[in-house]
This record gives sequence, C-alpha cells and structure tokens, in this order.
Amino acid sequence: MNRRLWLANLGALGMTASLSLPTLAQGNSSPLLNLVVPVPPGGSVDLLGRLIAEHLPRTLQQTVVVENRPGASGSIAAASVARAAGDPNQLMLAFDSHVTNPLVFAQLPYTLNDFTPISRLVSFPLVFAVPASLPVSNIAEFITLARRRPGSLNVSSAGMGTLNHLAAELFKTRTRTHIVHIPYRGGVAALQAVMNNEVQMFMGSWVAIGPHVKSGRVKALAVTSARRYSVAPDIPTLIEAGVADFDVSTWIGALAPARIGAQRQQVLHTALMEALGQPAARQVLATQGLEWVGSTAAEFDLFIAAEGRRWSQLVRDLRLNLS
Repeated sequence: MNRRLWLANLGALGMTASLSLPTLAQGNSSPLLNLVVPVPPGGSVDLLGRLIAEHLPRTLQQTVVVENRPGASGSIAAASVARAAGDPNQLMLAFDSHVTNPLVFAQLPYTLNDFTPISRLVSFPLVFAVPASLPVSNIAEFITLARRRPGSLNVSSAGMGTLNHLAAELFKTRTRTHIVHIPYRGGVAALQAVMNNEVQMFMGSWVAIGPHVKSGRVKALAVTSARRYSVAPDIPTLIEAGVADFDVSTWIGALAPARIGAQRQQVLHTALMEALGQPAARQVLATQGLEWVGSTAAEFDLFIAAEGRRWSQLVRDLRLNLS
C-alpha cells in the first residue's frame, strides 16, 4: 500500500475563506480527507488522484491523503470504502470495473448500494491497436482478415471481465468474427503482447498505446467512442469504420461511502467541480486525453445503473462468473 500525503500550502488554504462552500465547522471537523485510488502509482486513474490531491484542498479546506489500494480490478479499494459507511472523510476514485466487477465476480463483500455517487469526472475511449506488421490498414481490412481466418487471430486484455475484454467481445459480436481472447495480468502485459505480435488486437488507453503508435511499433485503427478523440483526431471511430452503434469509453468517477448525508455529498461535489475547473487542472486533463464530464451526483447514479444493464447481458452470454 502506498500512502502519499499531499499538503496544500497555507496561502492556498487561506484562499478558501472567500469560497461559498460549507466549511469544516458546518458538520465536519476532520482536517483530513482520505482519497482511495484503486490502482498502483502511475496511469490515468492515479494521475487524476494526484491532481485532485493538489487542487481539492483549496476548495474543500481539508488536506488530502492519497491511499493507493490496487488489486482485484478495483474491488480491494471498493471494499475498504464500503466498510467506512457514514464516514464523511472517505472518498474513492472508481472506473469502469466498479460496474463490471459485480457482474463478473460471484462473491464481493459489497454491493453498489454501499456507495454515494459524487460525480463522473472524466471519460476517454479505448484505442483499437494491432501489430505494425499485421497486413491491414483499417478496420474493414481487419474484419476481412478475421473472417478469412476464423480462430487464428488473438486479442489480449488486461484480464477476464475488464472493459477491454468486454469491448473486444462486443466487437466480435457486432462484426461476427471469431477471435480468440487471451487474458493477461494487466494492461502492460496485454499491450506488450500486441507489440510482439503474440496477439493481433488490443484495446487500451491512448496514454499507454499512443507512444508506441508514434514509434511505429503498433498501428491504431480506430477509437471506440462515438466521436473522434480529442488527442488523436486523425483516428476514425469504429462507427465511422462501419461497426454500427459501437460506443464504449472508460471513465473515472468519485464515490463516497454510503450514509454520508446529502449535505456532505453536495459539499464534495461542489469542491471537486471547483478544484478540477481550475485552468491548470483542466490543462493537465486535456494533455492526458482525459475528457471532462463533471456530471451531477444524480446523473452519475443513473449512468452506473445504465452501464450495469448494458454489460449484464454480454456477461451472461459469455458465462463469465469468476470466484
């Protein structure tokens, strides 16, 4: 477990006196907020956690302690926050696995009702990558090759039930192709496999794949969102390439434990919106390809429910039920 204490300077804390947010004296006396990040240091989720820890003290009047609790596709972190029901000084970053884990894993020590939604903060598509040596230059040619050689092409993922696994299965279903799924232990290994031509397809983040596209080790054939990606606008969408109604993006949001109260929920939401609305913070997000969403708590709650319905049928069709 990696704990990093991020301290806002006194001048920044002093600036918060002019904000309209409810203060610590109004229902919350702790000077610390514990931010649980469900991944190791590095990568998009951790980067967002660092950014929140840098800017949130200015608007929340609390020092942010970042606690990295990786493992089990985010469920270790989620379990720790679920156990803190009623604690207004716990906050967690969650991503797509927060929705898919309950669909895939047979026994989890929590349910989605054990959390209070704060906001879906950012979103970004997956990038459809293939080895540089694969003799295709677009999605249509890839589909033709896969249909010509059913069962001979492989797709890697960061593990069973991860979003890049489910997105690959959705692609196979929509394109009526038979591509063999090979789960790896994490996204780094899955990407390395496509660079080494051990597999012929991988869907991952631009942060991970982009440098290897630029170096020529892999080719990016498409992105999985409905619209083109802001940091890679020359890459077409799968919809543009003829894969109908394909719109998949990963997301990162903020959740608190259950039973923190409506007032604290609103305080956390307002503070996050103001903190991440700062020009310096937005510039970091834009540079990293983390596209701003900034939903309300109610919108985030509806989104989580909709995503659960969206993926549940595919999980049942695949008979994914892991212990």
